[in-house]
Amino acid sequence: MADRWNAYVKEDFIMEPLGTGRLQGFSFAVKDVFGLTGWTNTAGNPDWYRTHGPSAGNAASIDLLLRQGATLHGITHTDELMFSLNGENHHYGTPVNPRAHDRVPGGSSSGSAVAAAAGGVDFAIGTDTGGSVRIPSAYCGLYGMRPTHGAVSMDGVIPLSASFDTVGWMTRSSRMLLDVGEALLPAPADNREDEDFGFRRVMFGKDAWELTDARCRQAMESWLSGFGTPWENAESRIIAPAGLQAWFQTFRTIQGFEIWQQHGEWITAAQPHFGPGIAERFAWSSTLSRSDFEAQLVNRALVQDTMEALLGEDGLLVVPTIPCGAPMKGMNGDVLEDIRMRTMQLSCIAGLSGCPQVTVPAGEVDGVPIGISFIAGKGLDVPLLRWVHRLTGTLQPTV
Repeated sequence: MADRWNAYVKEDFIMEPLGTGRLQGFSFAVKDVFGLTGWTNTAGNPDWYRTHGPSAGNAASIDLLLRQGATLHGITHTDELMFSLNGENHHYGTPVNPRAHDRVPGGSSSGSAVAAAAGGVDFAIGTDTGGSVRIPSAYCGLYGMRPTHGAVSMDGVIPLSASFDTVGWMTRSSRMLLDVGEALLPAPADNREDEDFGFRRVMFGKDAWELTDARCRQAMESWLSGFGTPWENAESRIIAPAGLQAWFQTFRTIQGFEIWQQHGEWITAAQPHFGPGIAERFAWSSTLSRSDFEAQLVNRALVQDTMEALLGEDGLLVVPTIPCGAPMKGMNGDVLEDIRMRTMQLSCIAGLSGCPQVTVPAGEVDGVPIGISFIAGKGLDVPLLRWVHRLTGTLQPTV
């Protein structure tokens, strides 16, 4: 069968379950950066494929899913070495956003988002360093999860920036998002089975909402108002006293330095051909000094202290996942750069703090999906997933 959505590197790559469990009978697709026995990853770049060999085993997260009864069905496209948020691949083409054909699907887990949104699989696995699960989830009208940093093993996954890299997942329903989370995440020490799962404070991030286009903000607020009671005593709080732009600069510098430490030697030796935008980002990463990096590590520690004080064990932060709907395919120039900068200021909140974030589909503007996110304290992944499912579980899955 032809891959009408251009979601897959290899659609007929199948791994049967290794056991039975909560994911019995469900299928999933996986981003082409996860080790799979006998498979050589492309990582979105032909020169990576040319200079690397097949994996000796599966990534740890893949085996967890197979042991819970899931069937792997397909390997999906990614932006080159996971270093983009748009999903447009110069070498392999752009997966088609099933919810908005003229818009980008979001990256770098573009193929995974498209496979899930198109209904070809029940859920899809990706990686999220700077937003690469959350952004395509929002653009394609999906539920998406970035877990607490380190909560799901990255063993066997091609790294980008180790102190931000996470394994994430995308689904069409909050129930499936929770089921996959309970398969991948450690069981919570505190079961939190009360009505609000221990989240007794809800806060709206004022500075985050100010980054959102007016019509998108209105649509998101309308969607939220349909749930009533969770917001009755909600507070409006400034997230970043130093400004979200400063937080993004901290994220960008640490990420860029780590990326060059990870991949600079290979880039220098292999001289890979990168598409537009990707090449420039790697070139910029090569210019960062260790002193730049270490100065921003101090700032990241301050961010983490700020978020820990804000959220504690019982707080939820509500922010837009994206500032607007997905950009048009082929867009470039200042407008696209402005969208990217605002998007990264939103996504760096969870990245810098290491906190779990769930994005949920929150309606449309001009027929294009938009998304809202909920962020909880570190390690509260399963309670967060359960809270989101209780909030949104009565909604019909987005197909």
